Amino acid sequence: QVRLVESGGGLVQPGGSLRLSCAASGSIFSINAMGWYRQPPGKQRELVATITRDSNTNYHDSVKGRFTISRDNAKNVVYLQMNNLKPEDTAVYYCKVLWTDYWGQGTQVTVSS
Repeated sequence: QVRLVESGGGLVQPGGSLRLSCAASGSIFSINAMGWYRQPPGKQRELVATITRDSNTNYHDSVKGRFTISRDNAKNVVYLQMNNLKPEDTAVYYCKVLWTDYWGQGTQVTVSS
């Protein structure tokens, strides 16, 4: 079993920044690649960014150049730095251990003036 706890969400104005954190505990030896997903209001959940244990990354086209995913393997934490936020980034953000059913509980990000 792996437990994931997200934090760092909140309300921010357009153009602002937030950093999300996802702390993992439990059977963390099984964790390889991690991902951040988001679910905008009334829409399906979508993959935002992924990172392997070796820190190879991939991003959804809509966040390239604005979001950065990173990880600290010593602390078992994955981050999502979000800059130049736009109203369309408003969503509940979830972290996930890829290729498993381990999800965090989600953290709300609202971008609004």
